[in-house]
Amino acid sequence: MKDAPESAMLIDSSETGSSVTDRRLTLALAGNVNVGKSTIFNQLTGLAQETGNWGGKTVEVKKGTLYHHGLQIDIVDLPGIYSFATYSPEEQITHEYILTQSPDVIINVVDATSLERNLFFTLQLKEMGQPVVLVLNYNDIARKKSINIDTGLLGELLGVPVVDTIAIKGIGVHEFVDKALELLDKSRSNAGKLKYGTEVEQRIDKVIELLNNASPKTASRWLAIQLLEGKNPLSLSEDEKISAVVSQAEKLTGELVSMHGEDISTIISAERYALAASITEKVSSRTSNVKKFSNILDNITLHPVFGYFLFFLTLAAILFVVSLFGEWVTGVIEGFFESFKPEITGPAMDIFWNGGVIGFYAALIVAIGFILPFFLILSWLSESGYLPRIAFLMDRPCHTLGLHGMSSIPLIMALGCNVPACMACRVMNNKRDRLLATFLTTMVPCAARTSIVLGLVGAFIGWQWAVGVLFFQFLLIYLIGLALNKIMPSTSPGIIMEIPEYRWPSLKNVWRQAWLRFKEFLVIGVPLIVIGSIVIEALNVFNWLDYITDILAPVTVSWLGLPAFTGVLLIFGILRKEANLALLISFAGGAAITTIMTPLQMVVFTIVILIYIPCISTIAVLLKETGIKVTALMVLAEIGLAILIGGIAYRLLGLFL
Repeated sequence: MKDAPESAMLIDSSETGSSVTDRRLTLALAGNVNVGKSTIFNQLTGLAQETGNWGGKTVEVKKGTLYHHGLQIDIVDLPGIYSFATYSPEEQITHEYILTQSPDVIINVVDATSLERNLFFTLQLKEMGQPVVLVLNYNDIARKKSINIDTGLLGELLGVPVVDTIAIKGIGVHEFVDKALELLDKSRSNAGKLKYGTEVEQRIDKVIELLNNASPKTASRWLAIQLLEGKNPLSLSEDEKISAVVSQAEKLTGELVSMHGEDISTIISAERYALAASITEKVSSRTSNVKKFSNILDNITLHPVFGYFLFFLTLAAILFVVSLFGEWVTGVIEGFFESFKPEITGPAMDIFWNGGVIGFYAALIVAIGFILPFFLILSWLSESGYLPRIAFLMDRPCHTLGLHGMSSIPLIMALGCNVPACMACRVMNNKRDRLLATFLTTMVPCAARTSIVLGLVGAFIGWQWAVGVLFFQFLLIYLIGLALNKIMPSTSPGIIMEIPEYRWPSLKNVWRQAWLRFKEFLVIGVPLIVIGSIVIEALNVFNWLDYITDILAPVTVSWLGLPAFTGVLLIFGILRKEANLALLISFAGGAAITTIMTPLQMVVFTIVILIYIPCISTIAVLLKETGIKVTALMVLAEIGLAILIGGIAYRLLGLFL
């Protein structure tokens, strides 16, 4: 990391008089959605991150630690926000954090390709008098679009330091930390004052004057604008003098409303947009309007017909590649461990080898062969900008289910993991949409369940059958959504979301995102699989396994047509879904699953696992998000559905396999 300037070591807080080296500093990343805040956060904090709910709310705020030239700095990645006129829970959390926590410096990340829209929020930060460093991200994309921005002039007009960044490459990221430290060294607020229209500005000045006379400590431009907008964030009306100011502000507001014929919120917003447009016009220029390759690509990826074709083609390609890679990894890992297999036999050795060793390398096969490459591909698609376009495409199918288009986001997220996807359903504004989206999300094949499809059906029967099984699962989710929409009818508005520019992903960021998801499986999943494998082998060695399998046989054997031992797998698989495949390999004494299951049984077993209840982590989140009654209903419904459809599939697919 580059060294901070010398002044960073000698900074004093003008409010406390203490050196910042004696305390932890806080830099808050704030800005619109999809401006690169999370990429910058990852660049600064690496793996030193934690995620938690803010203030007892259900929206997560990410926090990490940066060590910069001897200083320990907390980096907070706030949810995306467009305006302090908050609507969504995410915007409310960002508003509340900035208002109540007073971070040392706000790092306002803006998209260089959409400067005017982004500056609307910047102007509100300036109104609050917050120390701000403006980070101009996506400069590489802006240049490709022939957009040139004079950052020096932009900084002069706004009265804030401006730093050019290309976050995905780490360019300019640590430089703005230096600027933030310099800003603290100079002042707790930025210099410069931005002016709105004459009528509005005169009344802002009048309210500031009234506040200074009544309560000088509370007087500020931000509070004056808040009072004009009819808001009283600090409950100042309890004071008699301030109450008079509030009344005067209401009269001044009435004058503005009479002049413009609009409500005050619209008037103030129009002033901000006009100022943002004026600043953008002065600092930016476009040298050409040539149609770019990204526009041509969007015409294909977002096309109402070709877009879906490309999506399913991409999905099939992912399954094909991961299946081949997983098959190769299986042979390498199994061959390596089997070369060390001892000749000694006996109960203890059977438990050690068939339970512990095979359980361990079976977990590695699932992890390295199927889960890790899937996470890498998912991260690559997200970084490239294609994943949000898939979410946009899914808006139309979501509406046929009576769901808001935003529900497509958690449904896409669920391809990686059901746990954060269920939590993401909080963006739904009403209980009905939230419950429906949550239930459907739990049925989306996550990376763990997909690994079973690839490692069992794809590896031993063919990738075409793997595609068919997944297609059936998505069709089932859609049909269930249609049925629930008939039972609980509703209408939802269309989706409004940011579609980021295409960009070549940073391999470092792709690996980091995949690793953060993958390491949980290594830390939690692998030990559980090994323990489960040892327990099952011990039950088998001492002839206790038959008691469990006999109890479940009417369902597993008679109805589903599966081997009796799969009943135990369904029980242990609740801990971790991917454990089913690893334990299955363990049961087979290696990767030769064909010796204990027929192709028909593999497909039926996979279908049951896909529909069957999610892992214990997902159930825990469901309890928190929906309560015990709703969670119990969801779990029972999915168990019943898995058994019903599994039995039907066994009888119908028997005609083909």
